[in-house]
Amino acid sequence: MIKEKFDLTGKVAMVSGSNDGIGQGIALGLAEAGADIVALHRSDITATKEAVEALGREFLSIQCDLSDISVIPGIMEKALGRFGKIDILANCAGTIFRTPALKYAEADWDRVVDLNIKSLFFLSQAVANSMVDRGIRGKIINIASMMSYQGGILIPAYAASKGGVRTLTMELSNEWGELGICVNALAPGYVATKMTKALRDDPVRSKEILGRIPLHRWAEPEDFKGPAVFLASEASDYINGVTIPVDGGWLAR
Repeated sequence: MIKEKFDLTGKVAMVSGSNDGIGQGIALGLAEAGADIVALHRSDITATKEAVEALGREFLSIQCDLSDISVIPGIMEKALGRFGKIDILANCAGTIFRTPALKYAEADWDRVVDLNIKSLFFLSQAVANSMVDRGIRGKIINIASMMSYQGGILIPAYAASKGGVRTLTMELSNEWGELGICVNALAPGYVATKMTKALRDDPVRSKEILGRIPLHRWAEPEDFKGPAVFLASEASDYINGVTIPVDGGWLAR
């Protein structure tokens, strides 16, 4: 039956940036589908932990700063020591810094790029190696952005990093597909998270944004549960190297 292909029972999913926002929504969605969760986070994880455990799933919290890739071996040691494997990786950690390109500082560029794409690649590499070593046919889900398709304004490092996430997703799918690892991405539009609070609080800008979205609402973190479960499950076993917009129709306008 098709519904059985969406069942993640017995799977272990590592989710970065899982303390709130899209990462939290995806962690909860994967847990609802049956997966145990390895949560990578910088901030308080209590809400995510309690919600996952209320579903009867196992939960491992690893507090870390992924902008420093030296933490990755320790992450892998803790995760594999607890569960022995990782079947699914959702790369949700990310950041943004808004300032005009003419005044963008090197330190701000490095801060955004190091977290949004450098750490994504090296964490994916570590998890993929663990999958290959254990003969796991795994799934990697990256978080791109509608800025992977558009330039935006005041966000040169973010736009560059998210464009890179989209093309890196394709590159890794080419290399790792034959190893049994599918690599895909989701491209969020405007989502009601801490990252977009300033935009939502601006009545003029918020009205402009809503006027462009055919569904006429901001996305919520739970809108990413279904797409993430699909890409993590057997239902998407022949989907590889694609980026799926989750934007309410923004890119269709």
